[in-house]
Amino acid sequence: MPFWQRFLITLAVILLVSYLGSMLWTLLSGLAMPGYLAGLLGGMAALPVWEFLKRVGPKAPKT
Repeated sequence: MPFWQRFLITLAVILLVSYLGSMLWTLLSGLAMPGYLAGLLGGMAALPVWEFLKRVGPKAPKT
């Protein structure tokens, strides 16, 4: 899988997890989630997604 595809999928996961985590935090506590926690949550979700995407899919031919 090319780098740009992995990057776009990982970026989408970061944004989605950050948003959903913030919404869940707000529902449970009634307070807004601090931005650094949302970023941390999204970043932690990005690590396994990036590694998974590197292993899945057709391999690019080595030149």
